[in-house]
Amino acid sequence: MAVPAPSSLPPDPVLVAFNRFGLGARPGDREMLAGDPRGYLRAELRQPDIAMISLDDPAYAGLLGSTPAIQASMAANFQLKRERMAAAAAQPATASAQAVPAQAMPAQITPAHPVLAPAPTDKPAVPQVEATLFRAEAQARFDKAIRAKAGFVERLVCFWSNHFCVSVAKDILIEASAGAFEREAIRPFVLGRFADMLLAVEHHPAMLLNLDNQQSVGPDSRAGSNRKRGLNENLAREILELHTLGVGSGYSQADVTSFARILTGWTMAGRDGRLGEPGNFVFNANAHEPGDAVLLGKTYPAGGMGQAEAALNDIARHPATALHIATKLARHFIADTPPPSAIARLAKVFAKTDGNLRALAAALIAMPEAWSTPLAKMRSPFEYVVAIRRATGPGPANDPGQSLGWLNALGEPLWQPPGPNGFPDGADGWASAEGMKTRLDIAWQAARQARDIGNPNDMLDALIGPAASPETRQAIARAESKQQGLALLLMAPEFQRR
Repeated sequence: MAVPAPSSLPPDPVLVAFNRFGLGARPGDREMLAGDPRGYLRAELRQPDIAMISLDDPAYAGLLGSTPAIQASMAANFQLKRERMAAAAAQPATASAQAVPAQAMPAQITPAHPVLAPAPTDKPAVPQVEATLFRAEAQARFDKAIRAKAGFVERLVCFWSNHFCVSVAKDILIEASAGAFEREAIRPFVLGRFADMLLAVEHHPAMLLNLDNQQSVGPDSRAGSNRKRGLNENLAREILELHTLGVGSGYSQADVTSFARILTGWTMAGRDGRLGEPGNFVFNANAHEPGDAVLLGKTYPAGGMGQAEAALNDIARHPATALHIATKLARHFIADTPPPSAIARLAKVFAKTDGNLRALAAALIAMPEAWSTPLAKMRSPFEYVVAIRRATGPGPANDPGQSLGWLNALGEPLWQPPGPNGFPDGADGWASAEGMKTRLDIAWQAARQARDIGNPNDMLDALIGPAASPETRQAIARAESKQQGLALLLMAPEFQRR
């Protein structure tokens, strides 16, 4: 299937609000904009706690904070280890009989107790603790995205979660806590200050595990002297390269090494609780590199955990960080090659407001380029799956399995990026022929499962409106069934592009 070509015409402002900034219109949503799409988006930014998922909400009873989630994983795997050791110790002592070579036994003699195959069991497999927690977090994320009005704030959550990504494939403790990481380190700060989000992210056990900082020990620290262990530069490098300054911003390898020394001691308490409550962030002074440190030309006096916090606060305010974040936001919300003027204005807002992310989001809404640039970017798999759910219905109640399967098939498994730089944000990352074929398969599945479809032509008007091309209208009008018409709508260029 050919990749749908973007239109060169100025986009419909309502479609910009729902596709470029949001997660797609639901039937009836277009009427709510009341001729003011910018105001509709700004209203989301003014809603208190709009990004939060509360553990007090009965709908999210299966969610845990990162510390109890990690503790549950630790306890389950420790118990599994004990059971395996006990099973191994309980094996019958038949070593002497088994030690006799087969050829030494008389041919006519057979063992008195032949080895039996394990008895079949009807007991269902018990899901791993990590998988149960992951699915509960996934369902909460899907629910939040589907119920959002325009979905602009949820798009911001997804943007920052991908910017500061962790991978559930890295460690079972991350699988247990990836959703909690997003709830604790991203959502509370998505309309706050960048420096606060940066500190929350780099303190979080999921990030420390993801980038191996628990393995990093200052060479001259007490722990380094005793165990002959050394630095791990992963966290320091990715903070500078991906999270803040960006590639080519002027930092050196010496800065990476110095920053890694500054970050030593930032770790997570283990199951034994020796350093603190298991699963919690802790500062291990014994592993911290002593002494002053120079980073980006500035000296940071020795000061334990505060040394790294001071460095992170300075990096968050660096002009290169403002430019890096502005470029990524403009690329995500406007175009793969964003207008330099848009980047410059966003960087200026970042610097002027001390990294106020609400102000940055408002500046994006106010930009003429955001409303005049054609909708040429492809929806990411997550955006596409959520747009389908918003258009056709939320899917099986309390079961994220199908949506997660769709994400896996489309190449964007939830919280499992291919590397620390996250999933791609350009159209080329998602517009392959194979990817479009998979989208077609998903569109057919969603259309077959949809209830009360109604007239697909009416749905086209409700979801896309006057921006629908004559070709799209003709294809849907000629559909042989309501299901086929809906599937064609879900594959239309106007539905795919943002």
